[in-house]
Amino acid sequence: MRCLIIDDEPLAIELLEDFVSKVPFLQLEKSCSNAMEATETIKSSQIDLIFTDIEMPDFSGVEFIKSLEVKPLFIFTTAYSHYALEGFNLNAVDYLVKPIPFHRFIKAVNRAQDLFSLKNDSKKDIAIINSAPPEFIFVKSDYENVKVNLRSILYIEGLKDYVKIYTNLNPKPILTLNSLKIFEEKLSTANFIRVHRSFIVSLKHIKSVQRNRIVIDDKRVPIGLNYKDAFIKRIDG
Repeated sequence: MRCLIIDDEPLAIELLEDFVSKVPFLQLEKSCSNAMEATETIKSSQIDLIFTDIEMPDFSGVEFIKSLEVKPLFIFTTAYSHYALEGFNLNAVDYLVKPIPFHRFIKAVNRAQDLFSLKNDSKKDIAIINSAPPEFIFVKSDYENVKVNLRSILYIEGLKDYVKIYTNLNPKPILTLNSLKIFEEKLSTANFIRVHRSFIVSLKHIKSVQRNRIVIDDKRVPIGLNYKDAFIKRIDG
């Protein structure tokens, strides 16, 4: 994993550089003393993991993370514990309070490696088998590849970095680390349609449409305003 360190304290940078050098799966790309310098580095280099201080002159670590359109994994490193809630609200991998013990650093980067592996695997595991027509997909769930028959899918719900796949074969949904956008692209030709920013539905399993809701099984799925016209056009043929 290619790493970027951001801190305005030279001693803090030196400590993190030493920690990174001791972990075989980490590769330090660059150390920066401010967020503006880090922004330029991200534009020119592939960064997988960011270690960033929060309290820095001109541009805080929180503001820096919020400014990124595509966010790598990131870990906050700071002397102030009261920022922890805001850090986790931004989906930080971890929040390390200075002075950082090595064992806490190891725990944080191990978690980052697990998330990095899951995200990379998910790009492959959602691939629909190249048959005509496609009948199933494979998704990663709980560290195994699960085969999901497309005919069994009732609807799919997006929850931030995760997706829940509801089927008529099991009352418990399949949970996978992925994005609803990927499912929308892969299933667009297979009788599925996105009807809300958080939902994709199977057209064949729709029981009825009630104003701004779709009834599937015992679930009432909302129809988003931005998706309504396309949905009505699709079901009207």
